[in-house]
Amino acid sequence: MQFLLDIGAGVMTAGLLAGGYAYAANWPTSQIFGRTIVSGPDATDGRHLLALTYDDGPSPLNTPALLDVLAEHNVQATFFLIGEHVRKHPDLARRVVSVGHVIGNHTMMHPNLSKQNATRIQRELERCQKTIEDTLGVSPVLFRPPYGARTPGALKIVRAMGLLPVMWNITAHDWESIGAAGIQSRIDSGIAKNRKKRVASNVLLHDASHLDSTAFASREDTIAVTRALLARTDLEFTTPLAWK
Repeated sequence: MQFLLDIGAGVMTAGLLAGGYAYAANWPTSQIFGRTIVSGPDATDGRHLLALTYDDGPSPLNTPALLDVLAEHNVQATFFLIGEHVRKHPDLARRVVSVGHVIGNHTMMHPNLSKQNATRIQRELERCQKTIEDTLGVSPVLFRPPYGARTPGALKIVRAMGLLPVMWNITAHDWESIGAAGIQSRIDSGIAKNRKKRVASNVLLHDASHLDSTAFASREDTIAVTRALLARTDLEFTTPLAWK
């Protein structure tokens, strides 16, 4: 009987360890594997501080319209660009930079870094960095891991390259078929929670699909929600650079 109890305890312990590792590797606000930029203190003037961040671009299908909406309100956002998409759409990527938005490294091909060895991780980051530098003439200082997945080894490589890892504290789920109302509801719920904690909101959105395919990449709802957020008078907009 004791033998069986010991086995059961061992299985339970292994399960807890596995669950803890998965949390540390994938939960966006976890700091177990080392500090990442999530947010900062909220505004003190009654408004709520919010960073709009967009992953996986640039996309000819969505990015131009999104840039137009941001320009209407003179708001600076943060675009975490995939190197391969910059290579394929260089003029569009240059437009993102030319109007003053912050650019971040989002790897060359968007792999899950928690499943890659150190050589692949280094190559993904370096190739993306070089592609952005050669194409846009800027050197990103921010990095966001695809899927939010990271390991201690991956973060060590990120920091050795002089990059700052950036996560988020509101997941809009705009890659799902939940419509603009569903996206807005998730953001509103996140804002309410962050207000209570007196911390700023850092919203994960997408202006593309990592597949760079028109079959998967429509972000009309994301653009509509962005327009609605920009029209609000209770929000003040920032970028993760303010929290580094």
